[in-house]
Amino acid sequence: MSSAPSMPTASSKPRLLLGLRADEFRHPVDLQATRSLQQLPGLGLLIQNLLGSTAGEMFYLDNIASSIQINEQQLPEVYQLLVQACRILDLEVPQLYVRQNPVPNAYTFAMQGKKPFIVLHSSLLDLLEPKELQAVIAHELGHLKCNHGVYLTMANLLVLSTSLLPFGGLFYRALQDQLLHWLRCAEFTCDRAALLVTQDARTVISVLMKLCGGSPQLAAKLNVDAFLEQARTYEELDSDLWQLELKQLQTLGRTHPLPVLRAREIERWFRSNTYQQILERHGVPAF
Repeated sequence: MSSAPSMPTASSKPRLLLGLRADEFRHPVDLQATRSLQQLPGLGLLIQNLLGSTAGEMFYLDNIASSIQINEQQLPEVYQLLVQACRILDLEVPQLYVRQNPVPNAYTFAMQGKKPFIVLHSSLLDLLEPKELQAVIAHELGHLKCNHGVYLTMANLLVLSTSLLPFGGLFYRALQDQLLHWLRCAEFTCDRAALLVTQDARTVISVLMKLCGGSPQLAAKLNVDAFLEQARTYEELDSDLWQLELKQLQTLGRTHPLPVLRAREIERWFRSNTYQQILERHGVPAF
């Protein structure tokens, strides 16, 4: 089997994408999962009990009391990554926080009537280069650009605060499974937002690779092309029906798609006409 060509590196500064619309880069599985979620019985009741209660407000208060807000005076170099990403995606700048946590992660809350905010775990700042950190921020901004807010906040509350839910049994599990499925689909869209900001597929794929098995000591030694080849090998296992069944079981209960699948999706989209047309249609020189 011959290897696919290596992923090229960006050769110029990212361009602003003036007038960019979410539907231009939304992944088809995200669109389909959103439509299915909207038709789910009991969804309105869940929204009322989660977002109409004090659960979201309590989480916001806990975050602002126990995290560090990033702004012009606090970690300004990280704040500029946020501002630049918002300019590229044509978005208002949300609040950004860093929270002490050894598990690299980031998440977004967009509660009704409240300014949205993004939280970065402190371990991300140790693991990633500035451009990679911007890709993570841009991924979270993708949720805001695509108006994922209500469903995203419900999914985050399910993951982070399940004890606050008044539901139980099969009803709760069905809603949870549907929300997690939607979240996994939405993540593919947000990876595209990360690519639109960095305009460098190697950067986005490097983030996925480091989240798989990186550490501050190993990060500089990891190879993006080798990781992509690993992702292609995983994809080839689809020809075996038993392996395909195991793959489907692998995703149950996960909040994110498998990193190798995300890497392959970004590689494909980077090489697609759709991605190039977005840059040509909206791109203007920046910074």
